[in-house]
Amino acid sequence: MLNEIKNRGVKDILIVSVDGLKGFSEAIESAYPETEIQKCILHQIRNSTRYVSYKDIKAFTAGLKKIYRAATEEKALAELDSFEEVWGKKYPLSIKSWRTNWAELSTYFKYPGELRKIIYTTNNVESYHRQLRKVTKSKSIFPNDQALLKMLYLATMDASERWTSRLRDWPLILSQLTIYFKERVSDYVI
Repeated sequence: MLNEIKNRGVKDILIVSVDGLKGFSEAIESAYPETEIQKCILHQIRNSTRYVSYKDIKAFTAGLKKIYRAATEEKALAELDSFEEVWGKKYPLSIKSWRTNWAELSTYFKYPGELRKIIYTTNNVESYHRQLRKVTKSKSIFPNDQALLKMLYLATMDASERWTSRLRDWPLILSQLTIYFKERVSDYVI
């Protein structure tokens, strides 16, 4: 998939937000070695709470919130240490998951709040996928692959008509991207 994107002319990707799909980060690194990878915080939370008892879920997620909403990576790590003291014995796999994936979970701490909001989750992509699934799930059989592609194309055109709102604070975000990725962005910013 990444080679196909590269073959279509995408020369560089600054930051990628990914879910927990195994091997995806390695594939991104091989195709686009300078790309920064941010694992989706919401996927990590869902993964962490999978085995948490219902009676503990509110307190557990409140503790997680302190980690991913911390102002800096250092504060987030301190919160993770505190979180581990409280929940580590009861839910060690959840803590281990955060520790193991920390390098890709903490990427967004390098950036200011406006940039963090757009890179910490894959919700926008998932929303688009949900729209595609909605049009294909009512049809169990397509006569051929071309019919499926046409249906997905029409659904994409329909969805794109609703994408009229601009990204909030886009001029500020673009200027921040230019600061953080000066040599990689300057050729494309007009």
